[in-house]
Amino acid sequence: MSVNDAVAKRILKLLREKDMSQYRLEHNSGIQHGSMQCIMNGRNKTVTLSTVIMIAKGFDMSLREFLDDDIFNPENLEFEQ
Repeated sequence: MSVNDAVAKRILKLLREKDMSQYRLEHNSGIQHGSMQCIMNGRNKTVTLSTVIMIAKGFDMSLREFLDDDIFNPENLEFEQ
């Protein structure tokens, strides 16, 4: 799984857990709808660290909390070289 796919799956999981809409996350994080759609639909192949930080902020959590999920285990991720 790509890092972008893992970020999208983590977002979906947190949206469900927090009973939050994607629109609310976009508003809270400052990420434009089109950019979020690219992440969620897999059209974005390289999500940046700054974007992940903004997403974490949108969930009112630290970057560490956002990344604290087995989905980000390096053994499960594909890395481009």
